[in-house]
Amino acid sequence: MLKVKIKTSADAKIPSYAHKGDSGMDLYSAEECLLEPMERRLVATGIKIAIPLGYEAQIRPKSGLALQGISHANSIGTIDSSYRGEIKIPLINFGNKAYKIEKGKKIGQMVFAKVEEAIFEESDELDKTTRNEQGFGSTGLD
Repeated sequence: MLKVKIKTSADAKIPSYAHKGDSGMDLYSAEECLLEPMERRLVATGIKIAIPLGYEAQIRPKSGLALQGISHANSIGTIDSSYRGEIKIPLINFGNKAYKIEKGKKIGQMVFAKVEEAIFEESDELDKTTRNEQGFGSTGLD
C-alpha cells in the first residue's frame, strides 16, 4: 500500500475511495462557485500531498459530472512527485446552463501510478511492426 502525506485546509475533505477495489479516490471541492456555460475555472480542493519518488498522481474527470456537461479542461492531469502546492481541478462547463459547485462536492478523482524514467537511445532504424506508421483511424470504426 502506498503511503502519501497530506496537508489540508479548513475547508478540505480528505480524498477517499467510494468502494473497496476502486482505482480512483474522489476529490472534493473546498469552495463554492458557479460555473457558467463554456467557463473554465480552477477549483480548489484544499489539499496538498507529498507523492513518493517514483509515483505520480493522475487527476481524472468524474463520469457523473460528465452527464451534467462538466469535465476537466485538460482531460487527465499529472501531479509529479516534486509538486507540493494545492491540488486544483481545471473544470469546464460544456453544458448550456450554469452549474453550481458546492463545498464538499466531488469534482474529480485521483489515481496513483508508478513512473519509469526513460532514457533515449538514438537509432537510425526502429523495429518493424504490423502497424508501423499507421496512425489515427488505422483500425477503423467497425
